[in-house]
Amino acid sequence: MAVSVPILAIVVSLHLIAFVLAVGAERRRSLAKVVPDEYDEYTFCVYDSDASTVYGLAAFGLLLLSQTVLNGVTRCLCFGRGLITGKTTTWAVFFFIVSWISFLGAEACLLAGSAKNAYHTKYRGAFRIDHVSCSTLRKGVFAAGAALTLLSLLGSVLYYWIHSKADTGGWKKYQNEGLGMTSSDYGQHQSHQQQANEFQKV
Repeated sequence: MAVSVPILAIVVSLHLIAFVLAVGAERRRSLAKVVPDEYDEYTFCVYDSDASTVYGLAAFGLLLLSQTVLNGVTRCLCFGRGLITGKTTTWAVFFFIVSWISFLGAEACLLAGSAKNAYHTKYRGAFRIDHVSCSTLRKGVFAAGAALTLLSLLGSVLYYWIHSKADTGGWKKYQNEGLGMTSSDYGQHQSHQQQANEFQKV
């Protein structure tokens, strides 16, 4: 299997868009402030935009789509044709593991961050209560998701490239050797047959 430029472009594009959305989600995290109600009896939290939740879920979906495309093409390493043994296959397995670990880590950060960002604390108690705080997403969750998205991109691209190289190289080597042996055997068989015919004529 040779490297497909369209597949590679799709994987890279989806990862990069997911990275941009994760960075945007980190920058647009929901902030809140405690304000009293109109009767000054209770306090409640007022939140700003929920854009981070939308960005985070969009990045989650794009990353999932990219991983699905990649593993669909390579058949998840385990269900395709066998690869040639050696360093190439070892590196393919290594980057396959890196791709999956970073993918799962990024997805966990994006999903957890989106869920936490969407949670809004309501009434907290009587007005003027001490130490009132609103539930907000801590800084760095979406940033970690963005960093793992880049690592997933690196692992996915290298895994796909090395997997394609190992698959193609192994198949061509086997095919060429098989064809070479077949042609040689066929030529020897024809030569022996001609010699036998000439001996019978004599």
